[in-house]
Amino acid sequence: MKLGLNIGYTGAQVDMPVKRILRAEELGFDTLWTSEAYGTDALTPLAYVAALTKRIKLGTGVAQLAARSPAALAMAAQTLDALAGGDRVILGIGVSGPQIVEGWYGQPWGKPNIRLRDYVAIIRKVFERKEPVSHDGREIALPYAGPGASGLGKPLKSILHTNPRIPIVLGTTTPLNIRMTGEIADGWLSLQAVPASIAKYREILQEGLAKRADGRTMQDFMVQGWVGIKVTPDVKQAIDALKPAIAVYVGGMGAREKNFHKDNMIERGYPEAAERIQELFLAGRKAEAAAAVPDEFVDEGALVGPEARIRERWKPWGDAAFDSVMLNGADDEAIEVMGRIMRAG
Repeated sequence: MKLGLNIGYTGAQVDMPVKRILRAEELGFDTLWTSEAYGTDALTPLAYVAALTKRIKLGTGVAQLAARSPAALAMAAQTLDALAGGDRVILGIGVSGPQIVEGWYGQPWGKPNIRLRDYVAIIRKVFERKEPVSHDGREIALPYAGPGASGLGKPLKSILHTNPRIPIVLGTTTPLNIRMTGEIADGWLSLQAVPASIAKYREILQEGLAKRADGRTMQDFMVQGWVGIKVTPDVKQAIDALKPAIAVYVGGMGAREKNFHKDNMIERGYPEAAERIQELFLAGRKAEAAAAVPDEFVDEGALVGPEARIRERWKPWGDAAFDSVMLNGADDEAIEVMGRIMRAG
């Protein structure tokens, strides 16, 4: 089992926890992950960290598909990997909801499953440099030949010679897209799997892997988990502190008719709570929405409490079929605790 640190995206001011990142590397953490929504981007912080670190791998968890063309994201990832010394970048890609895709990035929602297929295929072609890149996709085509095209576009090959094997992992949530992840990616970045549910998701990934022609199996396919953590003597207080963020995602991070985070709560076995949280949140009753998040739902996906409790509750995560788990919301004390737990085996 490998351990990662997720620093996500920052709030109103850029605040990079440099000392924490350096300590995580000293403690043997395998990966560092960033993310993006509509504030800080996922790539620039990793370039900054690359200059300060030596070994820790640098992952986008996730870079938004709608934020860049596939060629632009490939350029950024291979540039970052080259600057970091090579074999350090993990390119995590995902799709936000239609509110952000259309409202912030100004891109059509389209058909995410098809678009992801085209997107990953183009990035692989850029990395591999086997020939000038062309792609006749259903959602994305290179060269572009749609409305307004000059007709002068031609296939091009990346000037930069870099690592052709930068891993591509997908942050997907629906069975359709998780299955596709097994088919086209190098790994799956999960935000919803917990030890009790990971076997089900691995079965879906296996269905996708069975369609591959390159021989990849679950043995060389990365399954990346995600868990919140808070070291504290007051378990109930820690659980309550995590509820507002869950309420934001389940209640408002998406439209009423299309909210993947709500769907994930339903999938985990909490349909009534998910409906109630969304109802309250969209009515502006955010405190009540947070209070409606079940304690059990929070505790299943988090490590909270004193060190002894965290050590005990980590066991199912360590025994589950994750290749790596990233810590979300970890402070200095949390990474020290997890460092001790990992060293103890």
